[in-house]
Amino acid sequence: MISCKATGLVYRNPKPHLRAVHAWHPSIVSLSSRELACSFDLGQAAESLDYRTYIVHSTDGGYSWSPPQPIIDDPQSRPTTHTLRISAVDDGTLVAIGGRFYRDNPEEGLTNRANMGFVPMDVMLSRSRDRGQSWDSPLTLQPPLIGPAFEVCHAIVERHDGSWLWPTQTWSGWDGEAPNGMRAIALVSYDRGSTWPQYLDVMHASDLIHFEQSLVELHDGRLLAVTWRYDPRTQRTHPTPYAISSDGRTFSQPSETGLRAQTAKLLVLRDGRVLCIYRPDGRDGLWACLARITGDRWETLHNTMIWGRAPIGPAAGTTSEMLASLKFGYPQITQLAGGNVLIVFWCLEQEVQNIRWIRVDVGDSERQSVTEAM
Repeated sequence: MISCKATGLVYRNPKPHLRAVHAWHPSIVSLSSRELACSFDLGQAAESLDYRTYIVHSTDGGYSWSPPQPIIDDPQSRPTTHTLRISAVDDGTLVAIGGRFYRDNPEEGLTNRANMGFVPMDVMLSRSRDRGQSWDSPLTLQPPLIGPAFEVCHAIVERHDGSWLWPTQTWSGWDGEAPNGMRAIALVSYDRGSTWPQYLDVMHASDLIHFEQSLVELHDGRLLAVTWRYDPRTQRTHPTPYAISSDGRTFSQPSETGLRAQTAKLLVLRDGRVLCIYRPDGRDGLWACLARITGDRWETLHNTMIWGRAPIGPAAGTTSEMLASLKFGYPQITQLAGGNVLIVFWCLEQEVQNIRWIRVDVGDSERQSVTEAM
């Protein structure tokens, strides 16, 4: 039911013998039947002081890509780095949302290795009205609750009613302060990103972290979310939960998908099935799970490895060190005009962090229904 058709590179440092440039955290947007935009972060290291978000374009369905260009120029009086995620909204505008991180101490990374607390940060948003060729100066947002930091794990989700959601997680500050805990939430905007007066509680447990939330709107208007549920005390990944919101305001108590995934990202296919691309806990490779939501029940139709050349790094030391040891992840998905799916993700190959693409055939739901009936 799921088969890989081709794979290649969106970006790889063309001269790794000359300079250190690594890539992480892609976003993918379909602009037309053959044109795509992909953003990703570049830097000497995962928390280096030159870490920024760039964008590339493809005009041949994702087989080849333009050279990377910075998304924004963001001069500040203090040293900063940033990371952004892009999405397209209904009027054709591209929207980039993410974090600006203040790097006052050049000898420290983004997180406090003792407690996972982030450096001071802002949430910021920028728009492009020419398919990602130029971008507005970023707008600094005012979240409706104290983080004090927020996880940058998702692009904006535009709902059928025109409201915008930004799925994120509250995160502790450098000294470990976290007045609202670490909870998976979604900020809500009713004016196309200018203000964010509300938030939705998606998943929360006082003793667990819900990393890397993925949230989609189903064809019937309900919201579906999954997270990487993690216990920082035992450094153990729990079975992957999902939650559903029928009213767009409150989510059900989490149920289990049957997966044990770390970063898991969702796409609702045109036929209503749900594709989940994820990095499994304790196994090599990038995997694809095809599912359907029947009522409030997650039903797995097919589950298979789609890429398997990079092992998961050892989980040793603190949670921050565990995250830093990972060798690939953050898959993002778009369905192409012909029905195939394009997946992009970062991965370590020959000691260089790349952005790789995979083109996948997810089968035909009508053909699948006939087969099941037989």
